[in-house]
Amino acid sequence: MLVLLPPSEGKASSGRGAPLKPESLSLPGLTDAREAVLAELVELCAGDEDKAREVLGLSEGLRGEVAKNAGLRTAGARPAGEIYTGVLYDALDLASLDAAAKKRAARSLLVFSGLWGVVRVTDRIPSYRCSMGVKLPGLGALGAHWRTPMAAVLPEVAGDGLVLDLRSAAYAAAWKPKGEVAGRTATVRVLHAPTRKVVSHFNKATKGRIVRSLLSDGAAPKGPAELVEALRDLGYTVEAQSPAKAGQAWSLDVLVEEIH
Repeated sequence: MLVLLPPSEGKASSGRGAPLKPESLSLPGLTDAREAVLAELVELCAGDEDKAREVLGLSEGLRGEVAKNAGLRTAGARPAGEIYTGVLYDALDLASLDAAAKKRAARSLLVFSGLWGVVRVTDRIPSYRCSMGVKLPGLGALGAHWRTPMAAVLPEVAGDGLVLDLRSAAYAAAWKPKGEVAGRTATVRVLHAPTRKVVSHFNKATKGRIVRSLLSDGAAPKGPAELVEALRDLGYTVEAQSPAKAGQAWSLDVLVEEIH
């Protein structure tokens, strides 16, 4: 099972670990594309601060993020699973998983990023600010920048098992499973059962809980149909829509009564 996650805007501080080693990150086929984004982002943020804030879409109160980006090459690095915070990651709570579940997380979870493309939760990275929606002056829109290298790398990473896609729209646009991979991909919406409406905060928290439940249980669904059964066994109310034709992903709705 491969689980595709969005990053979080909120991030922990880089800490005092050794600096980033780009060549040590997982998925080495993305190294050149990562280096291109990193180089331009550092140069941009080391120059005109106001221009950098405009490009990155940062408010006056987030000025400090520009200096953070300027120092990315020398900042301390920590496992990505510790860097990413926010609602989904709070609910997932990787640190409190038992040893077996942590091993499953290291194998299964991929976090998408405007700067790094994709990282595993064990990859050591510094704290940064650069969303997939950013358009850098030189490279252009990051979503487009990542499409070609991801299309070359990710189908092999997906292997022959289930792909559980929990990404938000901007990150989903950077790589869209196709063909046979799409047929064993499932996307998830979380709906408030009485209203059948998506609630953003609630949506993220429940997705975090779903991933935690699967990792803790040791569930290993081989495809979307098996995922539906695994989630129901774990107590979730799931409605599934199988694809109308080959080469399309499954769509799952998880219905929850209470918003918390």
